[in-house]
Amino acid sequence: MRRAVCPGSFDPVTNGHLDIVQRAASLFDEVVVAVGVNKSKNRLFEAEERIAMLEEACAEWSNVRVDGFTGLLTTYCVENGVHAIVKGLRAVSDFDYELQMAQMNSSLTDVETVFVPTSPAWSFLASSLVKEVATFGGDVSGLVPPFVLERLTARLAERRATGG
Repeated sequence: MRRAVCPGSFDPVTNGHLDIVQRAASLFDEVVVAVGVNKSKNRLFEAEERIAMLEEACAEWSNVRVDGFTGLLTTYCVENGVHAIVKGLRAVSDFDYELQMAQMNSSLTDVETVFVPTSPAWSFLASSLVKEVATFGGDVSGLVPPFVLERLTARLAERRATGG
């Protein structure tokens, strides 16, 4: 079985993420969307919330499952029989960083990295930009699934109400 992982923080999941997951699902027998869990990082959504949103967003693909991980991605890959890491590339700057990571990962274990160019419609998209635009009242409805938009809007309202 050809198993791949699409890792990320997914804070929140965007249509760009889902484009890469869908395309990976057409290339591999099984795709694990692996949510990085790092308690020391300040995220808008807790790991459990990000996992739940991804499970809902990926429900249409029968060969995609969602999991969380801590520590090194390569350790997760070895422990879960994952043969490839799928990374979306938006720009040359992504390639510079991801190539270094791919080379480091291959020096640690026998896992290949597969680069998938982002669809032009999503080449500008990043979770951090979605959060920033939404924080200032911009319309991000075309950038995330509708249920993610609802949760994002509610979370930002909560933060404004508590001064956080």
